[in-house]
Amino acid sequence: MDNLIPLPYLFIFIIGASIGSFLNVCMHRLPGDQSIITPASHCPHCKAPIRFYDNVPILSYLLLRGRCRVCGNPISIQYISVEVINGAAYVLITWKFGLSAGSLFYALLFSALLVISVIDLYHKIIPDVITIPGIIIGLLASTFILPSGIKGAISGALLGSSLFFIIAVVSRGGMGGGDIKLIAMIGSFLGLTDVLITIILSSFIGSVVGILMMVFFGKSRKYMIPFGPFLSIGGIISLFFKTEIVEWYIGLNLWR
Repeated sequence: MDNLIPLPYLFIFIIGASIGSFLNVCMHRLPGDQSIITPASHCPHCKAPIRFYDNVPILSYLLLRGRCRVCGNPISIQYISVEVINGAAYVLITWKFGLSAGSLFYALLFSALLVISVIDLYHKIIPDVITIPGIIIGLLASTFILPSGIKGAISGALLGSSLFFIIAVVSRGGMGGGDIKLIAMIGSFLGLTDVLITIILSSFIGSVVGILMMVFFGKSRKYMIPFGPFLSIGGIISLFFKTEIVEWYIGLNLWR
């Protein structure tokens, strides 16, 4: 990790941004059960195909000033935002965990969480086509590569999904099936400790956002806020800062 120079980081950012371009396609098409392969990328307004030279991540958006070359209608800032966020995340993952197979799977997890968060925000659904394969991939990666190990992965997936299932039953719909599978996916990649941290952080962040929505936007307590983005944020924070969080908690000396 320490031997990396800026050029490899730039290359990793470009890869992440390029994958981010594909993630935008997934975000747009998966909620409608559309193919993510065909048809080719096109303007959401005039449906004109996007030429290859107008499909360069980040750069094309800036050169076109966020507008379609054909019809001139604005293109959502989401597209460049996702590309930048995914590219930056890949760089941070490499910086934190080095050039390793583990980083590859953590990058995969981040991209999956990014897609899930955006889809859940807009459509209030979490696609099974992401979470179910994600659980399987996470368990396999933990078995052979990731530090959580297969026991930690299974424990994390089972604890998280079981807890959320109980909440869903008790609350009669307050927790969706998508959230149950999402926390299981996070657990399969990160393990038991990370799942506990993820649940605590996501609950805290969700509560704060809910209070702010009521205070500043007049929303009632029954206003439905997608929980997927909070779980994703909690999982990413745990991925990067689990050690620091655990050490901080132990340092509180709550049991003395």
